[in-house]
Amino acid sequence: MFGQTNGLRPYLILTLLCLALYLPGLASVPPIDRDESRFAQASHQMLETGDFVRIQFQDQSRAKKPAGIYWMQAASARLFHAEQSIWAYRLPSVVGALAAVLLTFAFGQALVGRPAALMGAALLACSLILVSEGHQAKTDAMLLACVVAVQGVLGRFYMVGRGVGKKPGQLEILAFWIAMGLGILIKGPIVPVVALLTALSLCIADRKILWLQGLRPIMGVIVAAAIVAPWAAAVSQATHGQFIGQAVKTDLLPKLLGSQESHGAPPGYFLLLFSALAWPGSLFMVPGFVRAVKNRQAAALRFCLAWVVPAWLMFELVPTKLPHYVLPTFPALALLAGIAIAANDDTLRARWSKLYAGLWLLVALALAALAILAPFKLGEGFSPLSLFAAAGALTAGLLPAWFTWKGEHQHALAAALAGAVLAYAGIFQGVLPGLDRMFLSQRINEMLPAEVPVAAVGFHEPSLVFLRGTKTDLTDAPGAVVFLESHPQGVAVIEANSRPAFEAALTAAHVRAEQVGEVDGFNYSRGRPADLGLWTLKAAP
Repeated sequence: MFGQTNGLRPYLILTLLCLALYLPGLASVPPIDRDESRFAQASHQMLETGDFVRIQFQDQSRAKKPAGIYWMQAASARLFHAEQSIWAYRLPSVVGALAAVLLTFAFGQALVGRPAALMGAALLACSLILVSEGHQAKTDAMLLACVVAVQGVLGRFYMVGRGVGKKPGQLEILAFWIAMGLGILIKGPIVPVVALLTALSLCIADRKILWLQGLRPIMGVIVAAAIVAPWAAAVSQATHGQFIGQAVKTDLLPKLLGSQESHGAPPGYFLLLFSALAWPGSLFMVPGFVRAVKNRQAAALRFCLAWVVPAWLMFELVPTKLPHYVLPTFPALALLAGIAIAANDDTLRARWSKLYAGLWLLVALALAALAILAPFKLGEGFSPLSLFAAAGALTAGLLPAWFTWKGEHQHALAAALAGAVLAYAGIFQGVLPGLDRMFLSQRINEMLPAEVPVAAVGFHEPSLVFLRGTKTDLTDAPGAVVFLESHPQGVAVIEANSRPAFEAALTAAHVRAEQVGEVDGFNYSRGRPADLGLWTLKAAP
């Protein structure tokens, strides 16, 4: 598999691998709270209203991210005539993850050679965090594709500056700036910041700057601005200049200056989680990184380190932390792992590396345990698909660890890939869709006819809005009473803690209602159990 790297064969292998990793569960896993459902609902509202400039969640401005990913999701839903189906909004993430993997191989060849680039791209494809992002209607998989395109061209220029390889052509330079513009349109400053940190680190370390001159920055700024400026001008006009100001004040600055939405963590958070986030590839990425540090004078290793270290430190120092933040560094870490495996480097056989394999094995054991136990807690009990997922996780853990101890690293890589495909297919296609106690909005949606209007008190999850429609009323107890009075056929979803206030509001308004259903389970967004009652107006005696 890794020896035959000529022609288009590697691209075909990687494409098939990605489809096997990202397609299972794409349609069967219900909408996930909260970010995915907010993205999908805002994209859906673009199709409803025909307003592709302003980004709205119901009647609230969603001044979080630029419009790029919303346009892609809306286009996907319209193209497949699936405006009500979550899988259509997830497809751009599949495309983004696939593009990131293929670009890692395409540009990695110039850095590390075809066999190492193929191994690195395969490791990136099966990393837990990318598989997760590839299954969600969010920005990060598509953002990663833009990061790899920009960094790939930047790496080519650096290698030429070090006397290795052929200078990138005009099309590659244009692709660099197009990817830069698209990256800004998808998630603001992340792509240019990662590129700037990489270039700045190399210029300081090498005390050379001339290798950057071929990027044609004047032309590039014009190209990137041509991509971003029309929407930026339109949204500023449509919101009287408020959108960009709100995005900076309510999203960017809170993340830089404090822990936003209870997502704060101290420095070292990503390092602590890395073995799980990059699993199963972390088995090879850690030794690959150590090897690169030891041999940092080599141009390819130097570039990859400059890609990883400054960006990683930045993410660790920012107070707000979510697991996917460090994903832009994973392609470089994967390529470093590919170099180490292709070279059969001594670092992989070091005693500490074998000891790390034992620690890394705990991730596989934890995944296997979760696959088996989660259905008992959050589903309907034992599921044969749980055994399938657990078997895949154990295969991706035990066999690579064994081969690593024996020094057979390409066999370890092959076993990790095969096991990961089985594990993720079982988890996303079998285990997760069966955890119905987690997906409360889905259960409510299945209990009610499509035409029934819904209000909710104490359960304001975006997935309920996506499933039941934009007019779903997220309100308080008195508002729910008003809703029932104005919608005699409607249903009010009342969380248990809000029931006393709701009953008091009914009494005050002299309205009679009755509970006609109940949904209980676990609200993972809040990290606590939830008990939801479904109420309707009580028929007159």
